Amino acid sequence: MAIAFTDSNFDELVLKADKPVLIDFWAEWCGPCRMVGPVVEEIANEYDGRAVIGKVDVDNNPGITSRFGIRNIPTLLFFKNGVVADKQVGSVPKSVLTNKLNALL
Repeated sequence: MAIAFTDSNFDELVLKADKPVLIDFWAEWCGPCRMVGPVVEEIANEYDGRAVIGKVDVDNNPGITSRFGIRNIPTLLFFKNGVVADKQVGSVPKSVLTNKLNALL
């Protein structure tokens, strides 16, 4: 299951993670986000133990959202060693996301 990243737990769970991290920036009212959400959950289950997968609700976490300049959602950021290693904006097939994540493993 994807982790709910928040302004308060982000640094600890993402920046200090010892595995690659995939973050889905989303909002409840966003149609394309609702299409990506189930895919992110599938990836979270498939990569359990190999990567950290989570979501940031942009409406409830403005700190993280502005810190990374998120202007469009869904935006998916890929972190490795505490820095952004890749980015995907918009709804894409699962294979695009898993290929980017595999490149960081």
